Amino acid sequence: MNPWKELKLDFRKRYKVKNEIYENTRQLDKVRAILVGLNTDKSDDDFERSMNELKELTKAIDIEVAAVFTQSLSVPDKGTYIGSGKVDEIGASLDVFDANIIIFNDSLSPMQVRNLEKILDTEVIDRTGLILQIFAKRARTREARLQVESAQLQYMLPRLVGMGKTLSRQGGGSGRLSNKGSGEKQLELDRRRIEHRMSELRRELENVEKERSTQRNKRLRSDIGRVSLVGYTNAGKSTIMNNLLRLYGGDSLRDKTVLEKDMLFATLDTSVRKIEAPGHRPFLLADTVGFISELPHALVKAFKSTLEEAKYADVILEVIDFSDPEYRYHMEITQKTLSEIGAGDIPVIYVFNKSDIVRQQQEEDNMLVMDVPRIRDDRIYICAKDDDSLEELVTLIEKKLGEQETECELLLPYNEGGTLSLLTERGVVKSTEYLPEGIKITATLTAPDINKYAAYMNL
Repeated sequence: MNPWKELKLDFRKRYKVKNEIYENTRQLDKVRAILVGLNTDKSDDDFERSMNELKELTKAIDIEVAAVFTQSLSVPDKGTYIGSGKVDEIGASLDVFDANIIIFNDSLSPMQVRNLEKILDTEVIDRTGLILQIFAKRARTREARLQVESAQLQYMLPRLVGMGKTLSRQGGGSGRLSNKGSGEKQLELDRRRIEHRMSELRRELENVEKERSTQRNKRLRSDIGRVSLVGYTNAGKSTIMNNLLRLYGGDSLRDKTVLEKDMLFATLDTSVRKIEAPGHRPFLLADTVGFISELPHALVKAFKSTLEEAKYADVILEVIDFSDPEYRYHMEITQKTLSEIGAGDIPVIYVFNKSDIVRQQQEEDNMLVMDVPRIRDDRIYICAKDDDSLEELVTLIEKKLGEQETECELLLPYNEGGTLSLLTERGVVKSTEYLPEGIKITATLTAPDINKYAAYMNL
């Protein structure tokens, strides 16, 4: 069992909080939730969008949505976040809707969680806690599991104080430590256990990051174009990766494909694959974790090394679910996240996926029907499962990579056959001529390449 879950189970038993829903993942099939949202300063459209996203997050962990309650206040209530009247209304509805968990759309303070659980006598989690549970369920690789556990413990640590207040703080006797109650002693032990485990995780993640950096440096030294798939969760990044592999991945397809499922955060791990399309230069394609609005800071920090794969890309493919009415908002969140991780200035190709769904809707509404695939400057409208769309995408990727290159002539000595092989493998050699004094080639080179091979350009 996840150490964080063990700790949480231990805390729940000790502090007598009922309805621990995560004790056994098999119980999730029986869980029904009431969703609660507080609107303080959002527009009606933004608030509705946020609540709809909360519904999808809830479904992503197999929890059934029993009811939705909303409240509007100028500022959140310090004690219960939504005010005592709304809390009483929700409490009266628990049996009506047969609900056993309350999920809030915003982050709650430890005190607010404690107060709500005491009044409602049921499990209360906030948006951050929900996303952490989804990530914990989806994590597959060792790195992802370590990153999720680290984020969970960071989330848990400040909440110990609020939970511990229900216990005795005073004890008899004399001396500096004797006036501490059993609750405070246990609280300190729990804190030390968590801090110790967090230190262990930091060391383990540092070692994993060193391994990732080593692998990344090898890819950087290979001089093959690097392309990263980014975008809002469930936009179709993994579908694009898998179908490119299906077309150009070779024989060992089973070992190369990534998890592909119609759900939020289906994959958390960064996967890098080499795409070798006939007639095109090869490139490395990285599939990264999806973005979402209000992604918990602890997760952004924990997954920093994974997200940073996009920083080292020559071109970013921003995948957009064009069939989603909120796609423009999703693009804003993606751009904001890219800026936060230092990848905001990398050239971007905007991949409007699921355009076939939009085309079908246009036909049904007797509107002017768009072509799929279609390219407009740095935008391409595709269906990720359509071969023609993927071929056009590869062509656009090659064009975008070529924008950063200059056509140059080099004269390589015959003992530099390795350099010729490397450039040929990268697909940048346009012509080759064997002369008495050496091998004359014409190639498209990046700025670092030009500096690297400057000695061979004095023809």
